[in-house]
Amino acid sequence: MTKTKEHRFGSVALIGRPNAGKSTLLNYLVGEKVAIVTDKPQTTRTRIMGIVTKPQWQMVIFDTPGIHKPKDRLGKNMVDTAAGVLEVADVVYYIVDAATEFGAGEAYILQMLEKVKKPVFLLLNKVDLLAKEELLPIIAAFHERRQFDHIFPLSALKGDNIPDLLAATVEHFQPGPPCYDEDEMTDQPERVMIAEMIREKVMLATRQEVPYSVAVLVEKMTDRHENLMDIHAAIVVERSSQKGILIGKGGGTLKWIGTEARKDIEDLLGIQVNLQLWVRVKEDWRNKVHQLKELGLGEN
Repeated sequence: MTKTKEHRFGSVALIGRPNAGKSTLLNYLVGEKVAIVTDKPQTTRTRIMGIVTKPQWQMVIFDTPGIHKPKDRLGKNMVDTAAGVLEVADVVYYIVDAATEFGAGEAYILQMLEKVKKPVFLLLNKVDLLAKEELLPIIAAFHERRQFDHIFPLSALKGDNIPDLLAATVEHFQPGPPCYDEDEMTDQPERVMIAEMIREKVMLATRQEVPYSVAVLVEKMTDRHENLMDIHAAIVVERSSQKGILIGKGGGTLKWIGTEARKDIEDLLGIQVNLQLWVRVKEDWRNKVHQLKELGLGEN
């Protein structure tokens, strides 16, 4: 008779530079969109938890803001959040965009990892953008700088090499029961996920400094009846000129943001949504403690 394997439970921290593909990997592993994704750096601002449940194991995954040199209080909070997650996770996934050259940002993260005594996996992401002969020198260069527990070339977008990654990860988990129900995929409240869906569309619709000067606050969610919800949300910017850009000519930009965000919100909630958006100016909010806390972006 084959002995049944003991159930395991553990947690993983995703760290890396902005745009390395952390949120894309989180969404792939969870099987649902629990983190917004854009091609702009610093899309993720807070710790986002995803949950993967299989018959023999359960994994909690902490996505973190990209490690960067902060220019304001918000940026500092983001980097502190990423560093804090390293202390609580059982395994660390250090995710690198393999298609970009090694730079000061990677050197800084490797320095951070010197203090980490738990298993660290190097994930070389976006290998689908590289020729095979380009990969070995990259692996060798990182191997010279640190001894990793595992090195996995992969594509977070396409899922290449993910099964092997998960199998190796679970080996480092301790026996234990699941901590979350089978149908739970994140600990994020609906209001937070809705605000993030709106912010994602803002980032896609705007350029230059505007995407980084924006926060979203869901102010009211009211059930009109069982199949329709009214949602009122404020898009916060730092300057009046940014308000004009967000609204757009004839209100066209704000209308596009609302239409595209509403589609994602309706998929999330499974009902129709009447989404009302306003743009408000709060000068220099990224450096004001009370406003960061109000927007859910305060110190962790």
